[in-house]
Amino acid sequence: MSTASLPPRPGPRTRLSSALPLVPQPVTRFLVTEAGSGFLLLAAAIAALVWANIPGGHYEWVWETEASISVGGYGITLDIRHWINDAAMAIFFLTVGLEINREVTVGELRRGRYVLAPIFGAAGGVIVPALIFYAFNAGTSAEHGWGIPISTDTAFLLGILALFGPRCPDQLRLFFLTLAIVDDIVAILVMAIFYTDDLRMVPLIVAIGLAAILFGLRWAGVWQLRWYALFGVALWFAVYESGLHGTLAGVILGLLVPATPTDPRLLEFLRFYGRGLIERADAERARLTVSAARATVPANDRLQDVLHPFSAYVIVPVFALANAGVIINQESLSRAAQSPVTIGVLVGLVAGKVVGISLGTAFALWTKLGELPGRVRYGHLIGGSALAGIGFTIGLFITDLAYDDPVQIADAKLGVLAGSVVSAVLGSLALRYLGERLPLCMVEDDEDVPTLPTGPWTDPTRP
Repeated sequence: MSTASLPPRPGPRTRLSSALPLVPQPVTRFLVTEAGSGFLLLAAAIAALVWANIPGGHYEWVWETEASISVGGYGITLDIRHWINDAAMAIFFLTVGLEINREVTVGELRRGRYVLAPIFGAAGGVIVPALIFYAFNAGTSAEHGWGIPISTDTAFLLGILALFGPRCPDQLRLFFLTLAIVDDIVAILVMAIFYTDDLRMVPLIVAIGLAAILFGLRWAGVWQLRWYALFGVALWFAVYESGLHGTLAGVILGLLVPATPTDPRLLEFLRFYGRGLIERADAERARLTVSAARATVPANDRLQDVLHPFSAYVIVPVFALANAGVIINQESLSRAAQSPVTIGVLVGLVAGKVVGISLGTAFALWTKLGELPGRVRYGHLIGGSALAGIGFTIGLFITDLAYDDPVQIADAKLGVLAGSVVSAVLGSLALRYLGERLPLCMVEDDEDVPTLPTGPWTDPTRP
């Protein structure tokens, strides 16, 4: 039966324009979800601050309520805050690992001519804030918190960049998405190496064995998600019991889920079953076609489609609600104003990020090691670098890993909150008033420049 004789089938409108082939749809979906979740994250942080400062609001009482999971003689008992930080946030870090895996395998991080600039920028944006914090706290018990100001909150950053629309070149958004991914890699390594208390060897060996099994599944071309989910849950328990932070299991799993089709013959199978379904439509042929179609979509993409919206719109806002609540009164503000911890985090985020990222990127451009195609100006770069000082989610996360003293935790959280707010204001002003006024970072043709759709919720090809 000829496909030409088939009538056109009605279907839902596509959310992404096929006229923009240079930006893979997973990247665009990632940008859209992160940008949208930034506003929900802000609302959750404000709600946490209000709740924590209501007399009799029972903020700490709620999050310190214990809950247990037990199977037979084995069980884990944690308070609700630690269930969120150790278990639920493992899903957040799983999505981070999936995105890193995809970018390294088929995305921007495999394109040498474009990746070095954000790598140098991310390096500067990690080193300078850490040095600034250490300078304020060297020789004290608080110096261990140098990792707090090194991170960038992708959701807030992309959310604010989205507000500027045409004022913000598409390439700038892709640049900072790549930078944020490199930044996440560094933050994960910092947590694994510098914020692990004690290691228990037997669970660690079990975790290594489970990671080897997951690698074997990837190598064998297993594409069914249920096997990765099964061994991923077991990996979380092993990593948690080993003394490493449970969220590292999410990162490991994300890095091991296949980001490309496991067998090049799968497309041929899909064509074969698709032709058979066209010739005679029945339930069995439809089942085979659906199975073949699912197998051709990399497990990484399928898992991101399921988990990334849930992580961005549920887990991260709940994390903010559970961790951003800090008592703000005259006493706490007076203490924070003189606290090296608060000042170190604040200055590290506000000044360290913009100086480190701007200088690191400028070095890559001036030495011709990296390049930024498109119409990106130095004003855009400075404004985006300032916005990278919004180090909310992972900043709060590392705070709880770095300190046990409630006073130091409160001071660090105030520094994260204040630094993020100041960075958001300064970055927005820089983009608004400097974005188009400073010279281009480099003069390049617009050939092979990725572009983003004007609105991912509409299809520009349709009226």
